Amino acid sequence: MLRHLFRLIWNKKRAHTLLIVEIWASFMVLFGLATLIVVNVSKYREPLGFTYANVWAVQLHNNQDTTDVGSKLQRILQRVRTYPAVESASSMGDNFPFSAYQNGSSITHKKHDVQADYYTTDDNFANTLGIAVPTGRWYRSADSVGKYRPVVINEQTRKELFAAENPLGKIISDQYKVVGVIDNFKAKGEFMANRPALFELAKANNTWTNTMLVRVKPGTDAAFEATMVKAIASQLPGWGFEVDYLTDSRKNQHNLVLVPIIIASVVCGFLLINVALGLFGVLNLSITRRRSEIGLRRAIGATGSGVSTQFVGETWVLATFAMLIGLLLAVQFPLLNVFDLQAGVYLTAMGIAALIIYLIVTLCALFPSRQAALIQPATALHEE
Repeated sequence: MLRHLFRLIWNKKRAHTLLIVEIWASFMVLFGLATLIVVNVSKYREPLGFTYANVWAVQLHNNQDTTDVGSKLQRILQRVRTYPAVESASSMGDNFPFSAYQNGSSITHKKHDVQADYYTTDDNFANTLGIAVPTGRWYRSADSVGKYRPVVINEQTRKELFAAENPLGKIISDQYKVVGVIDNFKAKGEFMANRPALFELAKANNTWTNTMLVRVKPGTDAAFEATMVKAIASQLPGWGFEVDYLTDSRKNQHNLVLVPIIIASVVCGFLLINVALGLFGVLNLSITRRRSEIGLRRAIGATGSGVSTQFVGETWVLATFAMLIGLLLAVQFPLLNVFDLQAGVYLTAMGIAALIIYLIVTLCALFPSRQAALIQPATALHEE
């Protein structure tokens, strides 16, 4: 039966060329879309590494003021911590969680080099964002005394830089001393890859830790925000202020990932609809032209379900022809390690794309195949 179906489709390959190309194109688009979705779902399932609810990012811009900027930033931070609505506050650079800023640094250890995201924070950063430190501890202000600057790394940095070696107390890049290791830190959101990260204790009275992360008590409203900003403005005349809620910034980062996926899904949907309509029309036309064949098969004992199965089988063979070409191209991605993704991601995407194609062609074939099954032999042969 299967051999017969392959022969039927092969004999009509010219008539089905356009449909085969459409199915092939649909498979490739589905493969790309499925790869994108599988990658982002796997990233989303990884822990974020910190908490963002009820955390505000207050950015301070000194503008033309260049007098004793570091001391002024510290005074404002201490003032904010005195508010009853504030549970914790910390200072860091512009690359706070979910921000558009990003800072990287190359770190080395025993000839191993890793490109890591770099963060300059104070000693209260982990407490403000609820970051757990399972190995070692977070740095303290007292750690700034000494030859090497204290740093905390994430687990990804430990894997790439130290492998199975214990990183605590190790010196990296001839200037940093590792005092703690955290798990994940996905600063740009759940859809971000868990990249290597390094956190350094900010020097006292520096001028670049001009962002305050403020964790407020649940239920704190905009009235407190206005009060806090007014108090800061009175102490820092001529400065600029910008308050970002991390929950809103997180949504913006998610949109950067989800909008392209949604657009690709819409394009893919239109393509699949065209394929479905084309396949449906081809099957209806085929049934009209093959009524005598169907009637003859029914006359010699073929059942309605047998006729229906034949037409569904033909659509599967047609889809298989098209997807074999697509699979030959898709399999090159894991073989050539394109985009540096695991082979399992591509294989999963291939399976999803193939499953959707088979599902669509089956649904398109069900109604015409049932129509073919209802043809009575006497009627079909009489018309002939």
